[in-house]
Amino acid sequence: MKLSQYAKMKGVVYRTAWNWWRAGIIECDQDPITKSIFMKTDIKYNKQKERVALYARVSSYEKKKDLEGQLERLRQFSCMKGYTISKEIKEVASGMNDNRDKLNKILTDPSYATIVVENKDRLTRFGFNYIKNLLEMQGREIVVMNETDDNKDRDLMHDLTSVITSFCCRLYGLRRGQNKANKLKQELVKE
Repeated sequence: MKLSQYAKMKGVVYRTAWNWWRAGIIECDQDPITKSIFMKTDIKYNKQKERVALYARVSSYEKKKDLEGQLERLRQFSCMKGYTISKEIKEVASGMNDNRDKLNKILTDPSYATIVVENKDRLTRFGFNYIKNLLEMQGREIVVMNETDDNKDRDLMHDLTSVITSFCCRLYGLRRGQNKANKLKQELVKE
């Protein structure tokens, strides 16, 4: 199979498939005379041989102990699906934060074909479908362990609740930090 045919089958542009070949993600042979690139074998999409990353996230250090339970559930789910786990990522950060180092590394690393998360909101509070679509264009996927039905009204209410909750947490978190700083300041003034 020519590399261009493989790219069409995967739904990616030829350049992306060529980059995968150059990075060693897929195996190809190049004809020395015509410079055409051919797949060594007709590759079937086999999830057992793909690199799979598990991503677990909690929003605060108070919930950090929940990370291990979340990862254990992801491990069991992945084993049932027949995935071979290559990496496990644990992160303590807000779902509203779009600049999470560990998540950004896994999203930009094309060697991980599948990212498994427990719920959509563990990956991000907003823009899940954008991330999902962009990864699919690269021949990658996000697997959500607890996929819910696509009830649009319920999703809208869930999004609204998430925004309000997130902003309240941020506001109260700021107040808590400010109160701690004021108490510390008072203690320093006393001494």
